[in-house]
Amino acid sequence: MREGLVDVALGKAPADLVVRGGRLVDVNTGELLSGVDVAIKGERIALVGDAARCIGRGTRVIDVKGRFLVPGLLDAHVHIESSMLTVTQFVRAVLPRGTTGVFADPHEIANVLGMRGVMLMLEESEGLPLKVFVTLPSCVPSSPGLETSGAEIGPGDIAEGLGWERVVGLGEVMNFQGVLAGDRKMHREMGAALRVRKVIEGHAPGLLGGELSAYAAAGVRSDHESISPEEAVQKLRLGMALELREGSAAKSLAALVKPILKLKLGTRHCLLATDDRHPADLLKEGHMDHVVRRAIDEGADPVAAVQMATLNTAEHFGVDGDVGSISPGRLADVLIVDDIKKFNVGVVVANGRVVAEGGKLTAALPARRYPRFARETVNVRRKVSQEDFRVKARVVRWVRARVIELVEGQVVTKQRVERLRVEGGLVRGDSRRGIAKVAVVERHRATSNIGLGFVRGFGIRRGAIASSVGHDAHNITVVGMSDSDMAEATNAIAGARGGQVAVSGGEILAIVRLPIAGLFSDEPVEVVAAQLEKLHRATRGLGVGLESPFMQLAFLPLAVIPELRITDLGLVEVGRKKIVPLLVT
Repeated sequence: MREGLVDVALGKAPADLVVRGGRLVDVNTGELLSGVDVAIKGERIALVGDAARCIGRGTRVIDVKGRFLVPGLLDAHVHIESSMLTVTQFVRAVLPRGTTGVFADPHEIANVLGMRGVMLMLEESEGLPLKVFVTLPSCVPSSPGLETSGAEIGPGDIAEGLGWERVVGLGEVMNFQGVLAGDRKMHREMGAALRVRKVIEGHAPGLLGGELSAYAAAGVRSDHESISPEEAVQKLRLGMALELREGSAAKSLAALVKPILKLKLGTRHCLLATDDRHPADLLKEGHMDHVVRRAIDEGADPVAAVQMATLNTAEHFGVDGDVGSISPGRLADVLIVDDIKKFNVGVVVANGRVVAEGGKLTAALPARRYPRFARETVNVRRKVSQEDFRVKARVVRWVRARVIELVEGQVVTKQRVERLRVEGGLVRGDSRRGIAKVAVVERHRATSNIGLGFVRGFGIRRGAIASSVGHDAHNITVVGMSDSDMAEATNAIAGARGGQVAVSGGEILAIVRLPIAGLFSDEPVEVVAAQLEKLHRATRGLGVGLESPFMQLAFLPLAVIPELRITDLGLVEVGRKKIVPLLVT
């Protein structure tokens, strides 16, 4: 009840916790204010100012001695599943680094388990000290007719789910072509969100001019997929929220924040996000604290950087009455930070309780178990063999083939046409030019579909790597120089009920098991990070030089981002939304 907050603020009752003598990062005004106290009653803030009259016999007092008081950090757009951790283990990793709230789009698990998957994550997050707000997946499947997904979510599901607690909007609308073309399903989902005044999140890389205006006019309020400064500036000028992303694979913050600062544009509609973050990166670099540091490194004013990770995000999603600032009545999410520029988080208060100190979690988290239906999602009809990965050609020496070319640090790809050698009627990759074979094996409905292609950019010289994490349908994606090793890697993933693996000479070099929906582990974050480090060492031994090879692998099937992708149905030319032949005549 708020009456208790009133009594504490007036000095009629003691606070439960008082944080004294801090330098407040006031995101409401953009000021740094010295000598500020924060009085907390239960989960909420009662007073910001002089809290001397709020201290009683049972009050815990923390004297911060001039250190900075910062609102708990908010991630504007994240897929928790991409950390390969359960929600609980994700909280263990990010809460000690100062993240107290996330806006999660669970469309990874939704593509495997549908709305049951969304509900699983909401149920697990209930009662945790980190607030998990959810935007409902808008595009399940993301590329209908171009891939085989494990589930489908329609307008009726969206209309129902928008009424669930902690659901704050409609998740990233990747089918922007459908929005512009008047796709009925897409507009019905968006209409359901608009009717209840919920935010619609965007995903439209490369969209500019009149098409961008049309996309915004349809109701889309934000985007995290900007790939050029021109695009970022246009979105801000059109009143959209610009989500600056700094993940493990996709990093757009540096390229976008500098031109915004150079043009002296306001940053109050800029939000900070991670999108996808690797477990080892969470442990070594951090989560939103890392993104705030990166923004400051790129020239953002520290207070503005904090605003982008707190109040801006809370206001965008309409939850600023609860989170996003250190203000009376808000939930008491307060960080004690030694140096605002280095942004080293010392103490984390969440929901009025000290939950972490010195980078270590002090709060107890409940153990969670996932049901059987979430653990039995890899459904491959039979073991595959090397014959399944052969690309046949009738010509004698050379063919021209479409090749997917990676752009490191970005999720976009390029479409190239390359000459490849034919030996014994089979088209080969070319390790000297960095061209490997890639395949996607369907794993939801036992269709035996296998899409085949070639990719350049991994640097792999021998063996194969494979993963059951493949945005967004999450079939098994495998890249290699050896058909037999590609088969061995695929069968290893199926046998583990999901995971990531490196294989060479028929031998499994390293494997990370991901038995929950084929997407995440139920092991602690430290264990998963260690397993992944072993896997990456093995992958580097195969010649792969990418910083985040399995993140790049996961994006190869994402048939909504230009230019060329691969699904279990074959190569997809994204601009035309069409399956195209591998060999060019």
